[in-house]
Amino acid sequence: MPNAQQTYDLLVRELKEIALLGSVGSVLGWDERTQLPPKGTDHRAAQSSLLARMVHERFTSPRIGDWLGEIESSSLVTDRESDAAANVRETRRKYERARKLPASLVEEQSRVAVLAQQAWGEARKKSDYPSFAPWLSKTLKLKRQEARCIGYAAEMYDALLDEFEPGETAANLRKTFEQLRGPLVELIGKIAHSGRAAPIEILERNYPPEAQAKLAREAAEAVGFDFQAGRLDVSLHPFCSGIGPGDTRMTTRYDPRYFGDAFFGVLHETGHGLYDQGLPATHFGTPCGEAVSLGIHESQSRMWENFVGRSRSFWKTFLPKAKSAFGQTLKDVSEDQWYFAINDVRPSFIRTEADEATYNLHVLLRFELERALLNNELPVADLPAAWTQKMQQYLGITPPDDARGCLQDIHWSGGAIGYFPTYTLGNLYAAQFFEQVAKDLGDLDAQLARGEFSPLLGWLRHHIHRHGMRYRAAELAKRVTGRELSAEPLLRHLGRKGEMYGAT
Repeated sequence: MPNAQQTYDLLVRELKEIALLGSVGSVLGWDERTQLPPKGTDHRAAQSSLLARMVHERFTSPRIGDWLGEIESSSLVTDRESDAAANVRETRRKYERARKLPASLVEEQSRVAVLAQQAWGEARKKSDYPSFAPWLSKTLKLKRQEARCIGYAAEMYDALLDEFEPGETAANLRKTFEQLRGPLVELIGKIAHSGRAAPIEILERNYPPEAQAKLAREAAEAVGFDFQAGRLDVSLHPFCSGIGPGDTRMTTRYDPRYFGDAFFGVLHETGHGLYDQGLPATHFGTPCGEAVSLGIHESQSRMWENFVGRSRSFWKTFLPKAKSAFGQTLKDVSEDQWYFAINDVRPSFIRTEADEATYNLHVLLRFELERALLNNELPVADLPAAWTQKMQQYLGITPPDDARGCLQDIHWSGGAIGYFPTYTLGNLYAAQFFEQVAKDLGDLDAQLARGEFSPLLGWLRHHIHRHGMRYRAAELAKRVTGRELSAEPLLRHLGRKGEMYGAT
């Protein structure tokens, strides 16, 4: 009979093989959104659903439960911060969740996700919500089944949210949003009535995609993304997929008449990519080689996109590069004008293009609507009208069509219900981490102005990336910053945006 250490070794080997299968599915998912020919959709759906079932059945095998039980009663897990303790704790959580789901449901969800995402892509191009609505209905039906299988104490949404943000609840999220809503509405109102306007026409000039791609890649490489272990491609909706050690794939999209979408989108995905590339490769397939949560993952992308990428310090180095890349387009632009333009605050239709001050209102809108859809409080057919109503309520604007309204995000088509709140959690964590970085590194602004990004990346590698899932998100934040997660650092950061408008 094997001892606990031998059993643990068996568990780790099995988890790594299951993760390899899952990574094959990740490659198929990347290919689906970047290369797949339209007529290959049905075949890809069959491939993906088969793989999903294989992974699910192997992970929910009774022998994994037996192995976990044996290890849990041994001295291997006495130190709760050890690799073994973290791997066993988080594998148990995932195992208990997964074994409640029938393989047939997992397979059907994967199949529908592929078809629904393709339908969403076509619907978005044509701004044709009715063609996508039946797929959203199917997706929601499957997610309700999932939530009922898993179980929940307060509401159905909690069961789905837990997949992305372990331990988080809708009730706690509502409290978090309430801390932000009032101050943000007040700040945005002051800015709107300040009489000042950022020169955003600078960002709406001629920006050839080829030059954009070169500059964005240069920025990603400068902050630390390893292109020998990753790549950058084009897709309808930007994403980053950490397929495995040595293979992290990002995508973006280019608009020749707008600079910000691609450049800041690449910095955003680079933040995700740096986290994926910073996870310990030796732990691939186990929780110690996985991200803590999507909120923590999002903190990394938002930090590089906004706290670094929209700082004056960053553009001390990159504005001269941008002027070289785009020639006459930026010849007459000063550093002050550029800094003001890229930190513009005004309501907009598209979440991924929203400024930092209004962004969380976009998330709040989605959080409320997806909960209503899931609970059958909002009929699928009424989503466009409900979306418009909330856009008017929170941002004071009316989407001209569904492509710039309820069809703009890919998430719901892929079944990611409960995902959107992690964006706001990411903003909160990013702000709190960044304040701590500034304290620890001291001359952070000077380093960024010199184009020295390795000290910041090194700090993130040491304090966040290397731990994998050793700590839950809230505990990690407290360990790193010495305090509970708070809205105050983010509100201080956003308040500095108001200073440009004299709105303090």
